[in-house]
Amino acid sequence: MSTDLTRLDASELASKIHSREVSSVEATQAHIDRIGQVDGELNAFLHVAGEQALVAAKEADSAIAAGDKPVSALAGVPIALKDIFATTDMPTTCASKILEDWVSPYDATLTTKLREAGIPILGKTNMDEFAMGSSTENSAYGPTRNPWDTTRIPGGSGGGSAAALASYQAPLAIGTDTGGSIRQPAAVTATVGTKPTYGTVSRFGLVACASSLDQGGPCGRTVLDTALLHEVIAGYDPRDSTSVDEPVRPVVEAARQGASGDLKGVRVGVVKELRSDSYQPGVIASFDAAVEQLTALGAEVVEVSCPNFEYALASYYLILPSEVSSNLARFDAMRYGLRVDDGDMSAEQVMAATRAAGFGKEVKRRIMIGTYALSAGYYDAYYGSALKVRTLIARDFDAAYEKADVLVSPTSPFTPWKLGEKVDDPLAMYLSDLCTLPTNLAGHCAMSVPSGVSVDDGLPVGLQIMAPALADERLYRVGAAYEAARGPIASPVS
Repeated sequence: MSTDLTRLDASELASKIHSREVSSVEATQAHIDRIGQVDGELNAFLHVAGEQALVAAKEADSAIAAGDKPVSALAGVPIALKDIFATTDMPTTCASKILEDWVSPYDATLTTKLREAGIPILGKTNMDEFAMGSSTENSAYGPTRNPWDTTRIPGGSGGGSAAALASYQAPLAIGTDTGGSIRQPAAVTATVGTKPTYGTVSRFGLVACASSLDQGGPCGRTVLDTALLHEVIAGYDPRDSTSVDEPVRPVVEAARQGASGDLKGVRVGVVKELRSDSYQPGVIASFDAAVEQLTALGAEVVEVSCPNFEYALASYYLILPSEVSSNLARFDAMRYGLRVDDGDMSAEQVMAATRAAGFGKEVKRRIMIGTYALSAGYYDAYYGSALKVRTLIARDFDAAYEKADVLVSPTSPFTPWKLGEKVDDPLAMYLSDLCTLPTNLAGHCAMSVPSGVSVDDGLPVGLQIMAPALADERLYRVGAAYEAARGPIASPVS
């Protein structure tokens, strides 16, 4: 029974739990057992909270047995949580030595929403340190491995959540997306991930990387599962100053509508600048096949141009490090986290020694870049110019959405590369975000849905679907229609 339960989609598992065909305890235990079987090799989890998850599962079962209506559509279905959201009952480390074993005194709003929805939290997943990276190799606790090929990366920064889904250790997961950290791991593991519109999922209790870019979001193995989770975690939060006071978008309804397979009247824009001869040939072939499929479903496909996307990478890698430089100043060894002190050091020496020991190489690199970009004499030339480019990119999106309802591109220019292959070449690593980061700069929403495997190497490829701010339901309609037409993709693991 355990193996069967781990292979069910979250929506199927929820139906069985709510009808009392199986219990949440059985489903949760099955996934805990699965973690024990496979995670020693994959390293998707930094912390497994088996006891807490089973307590939550028992509570969900008790409520259902009492005849109460399930508190959410996913009540009783377990989940994996990226280790960047604050939790009071397990560590929140952001995969950094500087927060090793730190336990938050409060829950993130998203954590609270999961608990209130009756969703047992299996544990915290591995990531690039403070969400800085595209491969989950920057974790202080070792890299996560891709279930499709354990010699390869699972994407980043949310590779732990994506690998947990792809290896059936969890039916649902939570990630964050600053420049593609939900979508790129989804693409290279053949899972589904959505970056919601900025401000529609609370960032309260989400440890900040770049505050104007970070966005928590849902991850699943199907578009419907991802939509169900999206509706659980979305909503206005007065504790988050960037939260948007708007109703939650009807993404579940849109996913169910899309599954019927009809996209007549939907205009799909292919972004000219998000396609290049430098992309892996198998990625382009998979993308072209996906566009043909959308056309066959009745969508009107047009080409759109977003000329300022050419400068998105440069803009992003000035804005993000600048915000990182500011946000990570709070890790000063004075109030919480790691403290390196031989007893005869000044406060400044303690801070310097702690940061030297506690931060990894990529985090230090971005702090230095950001501090330089914000320094006197360089602010306008670098950070100020990057903000102007950000505005131009948003205008490009506005013009494109006058011609199309959604935009599409490959999610990543490449399939997953070998572990260690790009660790010493930061620019090569950054190029994996080419297609995803424009959406973050504009604050819009986007999704990655599997588009099959590359003819080059048999590894997963993702189709990115983008939509304007507060039009998240468009992603789910198009994504579900494409998913239904595409058909199932072979599992990477036994």
